[in-house]
Amino acid sequence: MLTPERHQLILSLLKERDTVRINELVEMTGASESTIRRDLSELEEQSLLKRVHGGASSLQNKIEEPTMLEKSVKYEREKTAIAKYAASLVSERDSIFIDAGSTTSRMVPFLPYENIVVVTNSPDIGIQLIKRNIKTFLLGGELKAATWSLVGRDAIKSIGQYRFDKCFIGTNGIDLTHGLTTPDPDEAYVKQLALQYSDRRFVLADSYKFNRVTFAKMGDFSHVTVVTDDGLGADDQVAYGKLTTIKVVRA
Repeated sequence: MLTPERHQLILSLLKERDTVRINELVEMTGASESTIRRDLSELEEQSLLKRVHGGASSLQNKIEEPTMLEKSVKYEREKTAIAKYAASLVSERDSIFIDAGSTTSRMVPFLPYENIVVVTNSPDIGIQLIKRNIKTFLLGGELKAATWSLVGRDAIKSIGQYRFDKCFIGTNGIDLTHGLTTPDPDEAYVKQLALQYSDRRFVLADSYKFNRVTFAKMGDFSHVTVVTDDGLGADDQVAYGKLTTIKVVRA
């Protein structure tokens, strides 16, 4: 494959899924790892992508946020595997917080018990829970059109009334230096509080969220377990595993 063809393939993949890995590109192009690294460096010099650990990511604006509909059709297999494992962590009589998100929402069908209490900032998740006869509390606040999440002063006030055995939080970016991030500061603060008010903290993120940074920081890696899929490379598993607990599930 000629260099222009490889470059076009790399950029096309980034349009589809935001992040590509070096080992994937080696397999797809038949080129050596050193050649792919050189390709990525050349494209970065042209400001067409950003090099990250083990691959490259698209040059998204840090405040750009995909809608729930856009997120729900990406990496469905990976998100379902992550959600299924996360649901298995719930015990009878737990009080839990389930964050609004395309991965967290997939937990509901897999929850093993109905005698639990759930607080959520997602009306969509709330409706799913009620259909399963699970006691549900919905936060107040402004309903965001893009992410179907409740945020703002009333959401902050209402979440302060609760304490959780476990929380399950979504994120848009996971980075070795910058921690856990999301585009919207209002959503970030609700996530921060959910983490603060929980005894055990689980962050659900498909492997394509790694080595990405968005606008608002929602937390550090301390006392958090990150549940991801087996697309996360071995080097990244080691690097992030030095900072937090990484649970990899097979997609």
